[in-house]
Amino acid sequence: MFQGETAITIDDKGRLAVPTVYRDAVARECGNRMVLTYNPFESGSLYLYPQAIWERVRDQVNALPKAKKVNRSMQLKLVGAATFVELDGNGRISIPASHRAAVGIEKKAVLLGMGDKFELWSEQAHHAQIRQTISDDDLSEELLDLQL
Repeated sequence: MFQGETAITIDDKGRLAVPTVYRDAVARECGNRMVLTYNPFESGSLYLYPQAIWERVRDQVNALPKAKKVNRSMQLKLVGAATFVELDGNGRISIPASHRAAVGIEKKAVLLGMGDKFELWSEQAHHAQIRQTISDDDLSEELLDLQL
């Protein structure tokens, strides 16, 4: 279970150091292999899945009927853009330049543990998301039932 927010610096070669608190779990659960792809719901972020979780997601997305444009878009953003990344000896992963450019990640980023995956946000997009508030009009029945 990944949770928490970590400010991350991307080096000149496009690498980020996975926080030490997660490295054992990534080694144990994923064999140091993860899958990086676009977040299809919000601009400015990438998803970083453990390989086993990714395979389930990939299979579900690929099973969607291709006759619907929204399904093809989901397949393009998730499956078509997916790339394997592996932690090196120093606990770093390389983020491809194309992925960084597409979501606006430069030197500063934010890594969020989101349960079964990570989200890697550009610093600007993350700040914009955090500044947004949830209004009464946004509340669904599921949110109303939460005991926060």
